[in-house]
Amino acid sequence: MDTEPIAVALKFGFLAVLYLFLFWVARSAFRELRRTTRPAPEATGVHAIGPGGRAAATDASLVVTRGGGLEPGERFDLFGGISIGRSDDADVRIEDRYASGVHARLYSRGPSYYVEDMNSTNGTFLNGGRLDGEAKLNDLDEVRIGDTEFRFELEGPGVE
Repeated sequence: MDTEPIAVALKFGFLAVLYLFLFWVARSAFRELRRTTRPAPEATGVHAIGPGGRAAATDASLVVTRGGGLEPGERFDLFGGISIGRSDDADVRIEDRYASGVHARLYSRGPSYYVEDMNSTNGTFLNGGRLDGEAKLNDLDEVRIGDTEFRFELEGPGVE
């Protein structure tokens, strides 16, 4: 029995799989490179709030509940909006291998606050469900980026 045609076919099959793998690695690297070199969204700024204190100019904050190299209970004022990610360009920098450079942003529009996924690789989750684009935030909503979790808190008239 002549096995040479089978051996040649297996060699070409192996090369095809190898080239597909290299293409996938290059595509992933270029996507991440494009994502991390993009500047942070406009009109964002982080303002840390001390324990028990609250900035007079805002009525909402993001509270760390777990992960990201941040202390649980640490608060971030949402005045002007914030961006969250691994990059130094992010207002809230998290140490999370599942987070993109600028992963998500939170901002106000009118009287409401919104969270928006910035086309991240692994997605942003709101109350356990994967976020597609942007979504309105309600008091005590849970926002998860990779292994890092935050709680959105409102304070003001009509909010207990």
